[in-house]
Amino acid sequence: MRADRLVSLVLLLRHRGRLSATTLARELEVSTRTVLRDIEALSAAGVPVYAERGRHGGFGLLPGFRTELTGLNHDEALALLIAGSRRGAQAFGLGSALASAMLKVVDALPEGQRDTAAGAARRLLIDPETDLLSRRVAAEEVPDTVVSEIRRAVFAGHKLRIHYAAEGRAPQWRTVDPIGLVTVRDRGYLLATRSGEDRTYRLSRVRAAEELPEPAQRPDRVDLDRTWQERSTRFRSGGDQVVVSVLVAPARRGELVGTALAVLTEETAEDGRLRMEVTFQDARHAEWALWQLATDAEAVAPPWLRASLRDRAVAISSRYGEG
Repeated sequence: MRADRLVSLVLLLRHRGRLSATTLARELEVSTRTVLRDIEALSAAGVPVYAERGRHGGFGLLPGFRTELTGLNHDEALALLIAGSRRGAQAFGLGSALASAMLKVVDALPEGQRDTAAGAARRLLIDPETDLLSRRVAAEEVPDTVVSEIRRAVFAGHKLRIHYAAEGRAPQWRTVDPIGLVTVRDRGYLLATRSGEDRTYRLSRVRAAEELPEPAQRPDRVDLDRTWQERSTRFRSGGDQVVVSVLVAPARRGELVGTALAVLTEETAEDGRLRMEVTFQDARHAEWALWQLATDAEAVAPPWLRASLRDRAVAISSRYGEG
């Protein structure tokens, strides 16, 4: 909306000083012609914006033009800035809105407090894109048009029609009653009901979405955290779960426990390894988890898992064997 864009334009000039029309257009995701029209509108409204021509020219504000936000102490301002660094908003299509909000917060703080809070925020990094081993944390991509439609239906309490591609299946249209949105490790989920049954949909698998005018059939109030925990518990206890007996090096126990659904038994074997019975979601989950531990873990049972891991090891050995 133009009003929001005009505010963002002013705050960009306040926060970063003189900027060219091209830079403003890129930041605001509009054309340079739109920026020039907005500059004219601001001038007509009495905002002291000026143009400086030349190679290093651009638009700026006369010194002293600002607003102030009162009532925030240093820690509160810092908390807002840290929150702005998290990627959860991206999963719900609110990345640009969050960036704009953080710009407004920084600009509106009193001078000394603004510099202190912004400087402190630069000393903290939340959820970097890579870990210590330079492995990239893959955030799922969801088109803005899709997530914004879902978001509107959730907030408005309207029914939602989604074109959803469940894993291994062709996309199908389905009408749901949206309850809320959840983000976990940069993955977004829609909690909903369909024909009265609980459903959880991964946002990255929604190909298209349409907010419907009919009101959703859902309770007026919801404890989203509790709802998510309940659905997570049901998910972990359902499906084709398998129980695996495994010998694992004590140093790798944490990794095994971190990937398993549950630990049923545990004791120390004669060779010093831990003999454990653990539960996995399905056969593929069990094979993947044990393969990650390489020679630090040995599947004792069931026989099909030992055979599967052996076949995979033979295939790898054959690929890299002497030619």
